[in-house]
Amino acid sequence: MRFEGLVYRPHNPRWAFLPSSGEGAARFGGRFNRIGRPALYTSLRIETAWLEAQQGFAFKAQPMTLVAYQVACDDMLDLSSDPPGKLACAWEDLASRRQPVPSWELAERLIAEGVAGVIVPSFAHRARADDRNAVFWRWDDTTVKVIDAHSRLPTNDSSWR
Repeated sequence: MRFEGLVYRPHNPRWAFLPSSGEGAARFGGRFNRIGRPALYTSLRIETAWLEAQQGFAFKAQPMTLVAYQVACDDMLDLSSDPPGKLACAWEDLASRRQPVPSWELAERLIAEGVAGVIVPSFAHRARADDRNAVFWRWDDTTVKVIDAHSRLPTNDSSWR
């Protein structure tokens, strides 16, 4: 399917100068990407982005930079109404024990089939049925465009030491 619309992503301000890199996900892995595979995790609602950033801890709010993106991406797959199954696996636990991670296996299969990204439910604590994420494995500045008309995002990390 083609997905067009706005998505949101909270960033640690330290990395706000690279809002489209996907390198953090490549370094640490995520629910839908193994270590070494870049991915851009975004949310379809600002409220969902907040839930994802807080990881279920309502009172641990840390500084963040919320970035909005305009998306016009072909080859998306909507898995948000599928039974959780592989999507909801305990991926961090499985990866730490060097066990197969079903959501990674699904992602690798979809990537091989040419899928650019998926729309999935949020598995953040307190997520509701309308809390959904868009995860991109293949994107560029034309398909997922950072909205920064006033150039407010930093261009490098020189303010951080």
